[in-house]
Amino acid sequence: MTDQKIIQPQTKKALNTAGTKAKRKPVRRSRYSKQEIQELFEVFQRYNPEPKGELDHTNEFTLLVAVVLSAQATDVGVNKATKFLFQMADTPEKMLALGLDRIREEIRTIGLYKTKAKNVYLLCQQLIDKHDGKVPQTREELEALPGVGRKTANVVLNIAFGQPTIAVDTHLFRLGNRLGLAPGKTPLEVEEKLAKILPKEFIRDSHHWLILHGRYICKARKPECHRCIIFDQCKSKEKQINL
Repeated sequence: MTDQKIIQPQTKKALNTAGTKAKRKPVRRSRYSKQEIQELFEVFQRYNPEPKGELDHTNEFTLLVAVVLSAQATDVGVNKATKFLFQMADTPEKMLALGLDRIREEIRTIGLYKTKAKNVYLLCQQLIDKHDGKVPQTREELEALPGVGRKTANVVLNIAFGQPTIAVDTHLFRLGNRLGLAPGKTPLEVEEKLAKILPKEFIRDSHHWLILHGRYICKARKPECHRCIIFDQCKSKEKQINL
């Protein structure tokens, strides 16, 4: 008699149910065609050909420190806190020489300043010990530094080293979902979708355009559609047509 694998009825039902659930899982795709995405970012490029981040810095090191300090803080607040700090210390060696207490005192006006001061101090030590005092140019090495996550690493790689990375902050995450451009449940999902759908020539500048647009125009509580440069291209369900 040939051996046969017997599946009980309830097991079949469970398998069928699991299969059904898997098939019903929605796929969150972009609302825009390839051509529509091209046109949307051509508008951004036309209005702002060379977008810049708004954190003040003088070199790769001060950029890294500024981005670390910007977590849960505004760029304006960070710039005020680092104005004199970067004049005194624009290298890891000079920052360590200030000491933890002085760093903490200089940045005390921004949120979580005690934890951030400690991260900056440890970050400087690690840059000296492992990278000869230089900011590394890979995401893996950057993320190994204290206080540095994926978004921070992407900002540094993009601005300091010209790499085509996409840093997803709260503004970009909101726009990815609100516009239906790159819907996702996590910043990483939005980042990966943008990297997949964006034309190569726009990838490096894309997060600057979207962050600035989300910060000043497509605001969280009340989007200012009457000032929107991509109004004609926008497919947001919140779009205010009768302005």
